[in-house]
Amino acid sequence: MTVHQKPTDQKHKTLGIIGYGAFGRFAAQHLAPYFEIRAYDAVQSAQDWPAQLVSLEEAASTDIVVLAMPVQYLSEIVLAITPYLREGALVLDVCSVKKRPMELLARLPAHVDILGTHPLSGPQSGKSGIAGLPIALVPMRGSKLHQVKAFLKDKLSLVVHVTTADDHDQEMAYVQGLTHLFAKVMLSLPKKELRLKTTAYRHLELMVDMLRYDSDDLFRAICCDNPHVSDVVEAFFTSVEDVSLRLGGAKSRDWQDDDQSHIGGTVLTCQSRFQPQNNSINKGFKSWVER
Repeated sequence: MTVHQKPTDQKHKTLGIIGYGAFGRFAAQHLAPYFEIRAYDAVQSAQDWPAQLVSLEEAASTDIVVLAMPVQYLSEIVLAITPYLREGALVLDVCSVKKRPMELLARLPAHVDILGTHPLSGPQSGKSGIAGLPIALVPMRGSKLHQVKAFLKDKLSLVVHVTTADDHDQEMAYVQGLTHLFAKVMLSLPKKELRLKTTAYRHLELMVDMLRYDSDDLFRAICCDNPHVSDVVEAFFTSVEDVSLRLGGAKSRDWQDDDQSHIGGTVLTCQSRFQPQNNSINKGFKSWVER
């Protein structure tokens, strides 16, 4: 069955997607065979397929409500949809961070179930299919976890990880915080056409290409709304400084690997050009992200 087909013998539940941008449309394509999709976006688009574009009230009155916007806008949406949520509805978010979104979702009425999700894929990484890709689930309220987990595994063939908000954010500080930082830095470098590329460099290019079209809102959410990213970034730049100092005229005998074995006897003459002060790293990084 393709994402364009609907099972003819299944009674469909309604599913509302609030935030019908690139990820909202990507999700709708894979969910359309199983649900009647209704979508709302503050900036209405002519690209409605496979969803029916509706009002916020109609999208929030469905059996399942998916909040597909960056965490920066979640508080406002939680307040806006509250009057329209039906009893027993399931509300999910798809934010790349989980601690702050779960705190906001907790404000929803007691008569709805709440489940945090983070699909670790998107329009670029999932353009050839989503089978085998991971998704994180953070249960909060209600009894629908096992039903959702079974659907994601059996129907969408995703690899499901059940976790907590804090454990999720700790892992994402490395998995997304560092990779998005690398990508932004690489994209900021002067462009140069290269003919000679190692396999490792080609993999680096693939990573950058996969992330180059992610929105600035997503980048800010990953780097500023995850409480663990600042520690990881500080550790990263501390390591960069350490390597820079080693390249700044130290003899290679002072540069040892994990086994404490000597590398050689020549003098390294590279001058260190980047030696950040640790106490200014986080402030400078956040200023750069928020520009």
